[in-house]
Amino acid sequence: MYAEGGWKPPGEPPPGRPRLTKREEQVLLWIISVNLLLLLIAPIGGATVIHAVLAALRQG
Repeated sequence: MYAEGGWKPPGEPPPGRPRLTKREEQVLLWIISVNLLLLLIAPIGGATVIHAVLAALRQG
């Protein structure tokens, strides 16, 4: 009824994950850096565009 000892299920995934290469690590760091920078800049830029549109509409 119960399996004893060394039985392993079929189709077991290979151990571990493949590591990133040095180039892939650098690209990933650049992407994260750009996203963090845009996280700070984009709300300011978006607010500026909205204010410009509202100012243009009030002048009309």
